[in-house]
Amino acid sequence: MVEKSATRYVLRFAVIVYLFFLVGWPVWLVGQHTFEQGLESLRAALSDPVVVFSLQLTLAVAVQAVLLNTVFGVGVSLLLARYEFPGKRVFSALLDLPLSVSPVVVGLALVLVYGPRDGWFGAWLHERGFDVIFSAPGMIMATAFISLPLVIREVVPVLQERGIDEEQAAASLGASPVQTFLRITLPGIKWALVYGVVLTFARALGEFGAVKIVSGNLEGRTQTATLLVEQKYQDFEQSTAYATAFLLAAVSVACIIVVTALRTDHSSTKARSGT
Repeated sequence: MVEKSATRYVLRFAVIVYLFFLVGWPVWLVGQHTFEQGLESLRAALSDPVVVFSLQLTLAVAVQAVLLNTVFGVGVSLLLARYEFPGKRVFSALLDLPLSVSPVVVGLALVLVYGPRDGWFGAWLHERGFDVIFSAPGMIMATAFISLPLVIREVVPVLQERGIDEEQAAASLGASPVQTFLRITLPGIKWALVYGVVLTFARALGEFGAVKIVSGNLEGRTQTATLLVEQKYQDFEQSTAYATAFLLAAVSVACIIVVTALRTDHSSTKARSGT
């Protein structure tokens, strides 16, 4: 018994040390460099129109990608949890493709399909005045793709656990599919949906590879905050790079804290209610 306890503590210590050197220390160093001169780096960054634009663009792209993945994710989750169809396992496996394929490959694939000159559909769209690549639509598509599975993988297990008894009862009482979804299904998956949305938002904020390929990294037009960090660092404007990186990291950490708090509160509520 004593040996098992000692082994458990050793493993915990090893995990904590590993996470510290892999995540904690680098993030702490970014914060340290950001505040070397107090708040001056943050003030300078937030007074730079280029930085402000990149942050606004990052937020706009992330929010739109989250909206797309929320609607699509709930629909696909219902499809996977409530229906059987040929190729379901293959379809489910393909949904995890964004987590296994390099974002750079995703960006290149979008260029091949929607490129304004040689893309399969891009040339046709370009002739009609609609550009996907090197503009906001391509950036939103790339960001939505790399964060696609996060809502789905949170919602599907909850739907499977809840079953269909309540939905069938509502239907037998005359509720329409929309009423059943809004009054039965959605309240039952709301916490899982919140988790998925927050994680999707955090992932979307930090996307780099795919967005760099499809955006063209045009300053003041298609340059997101992650692309700006790279450019500022390469241009030896480290203070601005660190400040922008710190802001992105702070938002991501805040998202993780929110998810953790929501999970803890929800688990406590379920335990008290005995469900």
